[in-house]
Amino acid sequence: EERYGKKHIPEDMTIQDWGITYGELEPYYDKFEYTAAVSGKAGNLRGKIQAGGNPFEAPRERDYPLPPLTPLLAQEMFRKAAQENGYHPFPRPSANASRAYTNPDGSRFGACQYCGHCQRFGCEANAKGSPHITVIPIAMRSPNFELRTHMWVTKVLKDSSGKRVTGVTYTNTLNGEEFEQPAGMVMLCAYALNNVHLMLLSGIGAPYDPVSQKGVIGKNYCYQTGASATLFFEGRHFNPFMSAGGSSTTIDDFNANWDFDRGKHGYVGGFIVAGAFNSALPIGYRPVPSGTPPWGTAWKAATAKWYDTAMQINMSGNVMANRYNYLDLDPTYRNAFGLPMMRMTFDYKENEHKIGRHAAQVINDIAKSMNPTRLNPAVARTEPWTVVPYQSTHNTGGTMMGTNPKNSALNKYLQSWDCHNLFVVGANVFPHNSVYNPTGPVGALAYWTADAVKNRYLKNPGPLVSA
Repeated sequence: EERYGKKHIPEDMTIQDWGITYGELEPYYDKFEYTAAVSGKAGNLRGKIQAGGNPFEAPRERDYPLPPLTPLLAQEMFRKAAQENGYHPFPRPSANASRAYTNPDGSRFGACQYCGHCQRFGCEANAKGSPHITVIPIAMRSPNFELRTHMWVTKVLKDSSGKRVTGVTYTNTLNGEEFEQPAGMVMLCAYALNNVHLMLLSGIGAPYDPVSQKGVIGKNYCYQTGASATLFFEGRHFNPFMSAGGSSTTIDDFNANWDFDRGKHGYVGGFIVAGAFNSALPIGYRPVPSGTPPWGTAWKAATAKWYDTAMQINMSGNVMANRYNYLDLDPTYRNAFGLPMMRMTFDYKENEHKIGRHAAQVINDIAKSMNPTRLNPAVARTEPWTVVPYQSTHNTGGTMMGTNPKNSALNKYLQSWDCHNLFVVGANVFPHNSVYNPTGPVGALAYWTADAVKNRYLKNPGPLVSA
């Protein structure tokens, strides 16, 4: 608004600040990265730009715990083309250990084997920063920790005043037995959508109404937008069966680059562009040029010809909060426990369409400069949103963090404004969906909240921020 004026922000865009600064959160990003064995290259160490990293990132105190993953041929080709187009490519940080590593808690990681079955699969090398080899085994060492599997929490219980939570009810999904678990403090750490659903079912915080724009639970639900191009090169062999989940080279020139003028493009936010591929999934990875028959002899021949000779350039763009995108309880449908299901009301708005069109242009310009044999160009998504085809699982918002209970569900420590002994952790606390995937800030905020609970709340239970 200060830079582009009030008219740059659409009237139905309900964006707001997070209520926390990067400086406050940076040490917790660091802690998360060293716990999860993140491989990468810093671009800004204590204010000094580092060659090979992201020059647009915020300053960090130290580098990633591990060096970047070994680049693939597709990454190297994209890096060269991006540089020739005037951009600033860098290896995307990834929670894939580039070499054997022991984190500060003592969890041991093997080195990534580039097996090609990383994304959506378990890791035989224990090279991924997954909870089952990081935080869960460490927590299980404590006699105070118990992991109850196959349980589904159905409600958070409150006392008669409605200002304190007293526990949860949950159901054993194997036999349907219901339990009540008393608690002096409750932390909701489920998936983002489930956390919002629980807050709605439990009657904690006022549900959001898009007509009156009152209420906070379910407000500012956001998603991601994307576009991609597939490039085919006769004579090039990319070996897609040898890759890691984070194997890509990225440019941030249209996101954290504050010299980039968004005004002439007319949108709020930005996008990143990445080249290579993550994993050539069995059955699912069958790149063929546009116009190839969808089945039959010609399709088989094209699949065999191009399987090893294709790469992708894709983008991830943010979705800004909108008055008419929200989550609430469904008035009709119920789940297996007889409770109202959660209803999602969402569609991309013109802001996302503008981001998509600009990103597609950038992708296609880079792709054409690489002189592929065939090109399936990137096309912006402008049709009404649908779950088909798959686009993203990075759902955010619904229980926003903020500085004021009038427009947020949680304070900066992710503590409920309504019940001070309830904390809610996850991407559901985001006021909007930033360009990057949510994992980094989710991990950092989890450690930030845990620190506040341990060192402040337990010593003096009560609101950590005055309303």
